[in-house]
Amino acid sequence: MAKKILVLGGAHVDRRGRIFGETAPGASNPGAWFEEPGGGGFNAARNLARLGFDVKLISPRGGDPSGEMVAEAASHAGIDDKPFVFLDRKTPSYTAILERDGNLVIALADMELYKLFVPRRLAIRAVRNAFEATDLVLCDANLPAETLSAVTARASFCGKPVAAIAISPAKVVRLKPCLAGIDHLFLNEAEAAALTESRPDDPREWVSELRALGLRSGVITRGKRELIAFSRDIIISLQPPVVDNVADVTGAGDLLAAGILAALLAGHDLGEAVRHGAAAAAITVQSPFATAENLTPELLKTMLALVPEAAILS
Repeated sequence: MAKKILVLGGAHVDRRGRIFGETAPGASNPGAWFEEPGGGGFNAARNLARLGFDVKLISPRGGDPSGEMVAEAASHAGIDDKPFVFLDRKTPSYTAILERDGNLVIALADMELYKLFVPRRLAIRAVRNAFEATDLVLCDANLPAETLSAVTARASFCGKPVAAIAISPAKVVRLKPCLAGIDHLFLNEAEAAALTESRPDDPREWVSELRALGLRSGVITRGKRELIAFSRDIIISLQPPVVDNVADVTGAGDLLAAGILAALLAGHDLGEAVRHGAAAAAITVQSPFATAENLTPELLKTMLALVPEAAILS
């Protein structure tokens, strides 16, 4: 029987504009727009469903065509979609401008609706039942700080592990009050700097600072450079595989999180799990979409052969 994952977090519309030529700041740049469903929690949910997990998604949504787009994508991915629908509100959106090579120039997040996912919604019977039935709770920092604290408290009460996606430097600080209740946190170096209020020359110094804040396990990505992963008793590094045909980096961190969680739930250790995550991220950046629709366990296994072994740092 497939393991169950409960996802509470962002499920909205991603709009991305890609510049055709060299980026000219402060000027009009020729390019094109692309729109698809996205959100940290939602991207991870779709990836986990494609990897064979039983995924339930709970997220606020507006009563508009954008909300219908998200619902259709959830159904297509095989997710058990249970949104809180606010008929008089608009579905949140994320709008990004990308350079020709796919790297982010700037983004705007219109996420006001997520403020309505307040802690008392966790007391709804269907939500309580979802916590009881799941094997893992995955949340993201699109939710309010007090709701994230309530999620970790509810999960602890039910004896369920919690994973979290940092989303952005501005939002990751919402997780600070509940870090001790998070079993796995996925963040990049900008988010690590925001959370710890430091920028050390050696990224391993972030590990001791995050541990001091109560975090038990985490993964810090650093673009094309070595990522750092740690648990209570080990620190490892991993060089992501070289990907020549990068189409779009959007969603790479979310699929890395999904790949790592899938491997951990399958019983792999942290070193092997980050290899699975790096392989999954490499698949995503070759796709023009935030999630790779061709993702399968077999494709992941093929890409895994290109990922080096993790190195133990301590």
